[in-house]
Amino acid sequence: MALMAVGLTTHILNNHIKSVLLLLGFPLLLMLMLGGFYAAMDVTIQGSVQPIQFDWQHAAQAGLYGILRYGHWAIGAATVWFLIAFFFHGSMMRMASGAQPVTRQEMPRIYNMLENLCISRGMQMPQFEVIDSPALNAFATGLNDKTYRIVLTRGLIERLTDDELEAVIAHELTHIINRDVRLLIIAVVFVGMISFFAEMVFRLLIYGGRPNYYMRRRDDRGGSGALLMMLIALAILAIGYFFAIMIRFAISRKREYLADAGAVELTKNPEGMMRALLRISGHDRVPSMPDEIQQMCIENSHNFMGIFATHPSIEDRVQIISRMTGTPVPVLQVSLKRGPRGPWQQG
Repeated sequence: MALMAVGLTTHILNNHIKSVLLLLGFPLLLMLMLGGFYAAMDVTIQGSVQPIQFDWQHAAQAGLYGILRYGHWAIGAATVWFLIAFFFHGSMMRMASGAQPVTRQEMPRIYNMLENLCISRGMQMPQFEVIDSPALNAFATGLNDKTYRIVLTRGLIERLTDDELEAVIAHELTHIINRDVRLLIIAVVFVGMISFFAEMVFRLLIYGGRPNYYMRRRDDRGGSGALLMMLIALAILAIGYFFAIMIRFAISRKREYLADAGAVELTKNPEGMMRALLRISGHDRVPSMPDEIQQMCIENSHNFMGIFATHPSIEDRVQIISRMTGTPVPVLQVSLKRGPRGPWQQG
């Protein structure tokens, strides 16, 4: 237990450090992307005129010009974006996921489970929100005690047994305790910014023409100008999404193992946690939910050939719980229980 406590303390400290680095590093990243864009544009335009000779010093000057000329606008826009996201992230997450708040009177079952778990840790209770979907998934969101929310799908509430549902709630509560939620929210905001700015540059180049800096230098190109603009726009768009992926990699997948362990510690029921994971496996996808939010869920099976997986596999997580607690992996019994009914079902 002492070793686990030290490991958890280290994890929470790492989350704080990563949050600060993301906050401090994002303006620098914006400047580098802006300077790289102008430098790449200059090199590309040089190549269209003199394919063999390049003036690298002029390309560097072009990059510096872009940073000095437009850097404050980029930082200003990013600051406004982050402040809006900070104060209204709950509403934004609700709109993106389709979640709706529910009260204790509407769903006393889940509130009673959460209340018992919070009492055991002496912490303030988060609120609940529900996504009207047959998928089996959940995530936690919020930046402080006043804004913490645990979001469950209706399918999860209606298909899991009480001990399995309690394990999922404990898993999400552990994310809040471990400060995983704050780091994920900051990462989601920054990924959204990068994607938006990359898309904005793409549209600016395609529909807005070449910056004035290049108008003063050469008047060439003819029909090749449009193609060059398209290639530069696509390159910047790709760079933006590349950095978005890198930010996702900066968030360790170890957080899910620790949240599983925290759920077992809170509920004292490793079998319930394993059964919940096995039941969720293969049924986690919520239609139309953005990938940035899906990566916050208890399971995210969507990835590109396993390369960009944000979560360890369900099989690995179940095996680790079994090995660490000495509990055999449960075999799910065939259930004849009718699935949840809702707006997604006709008739």
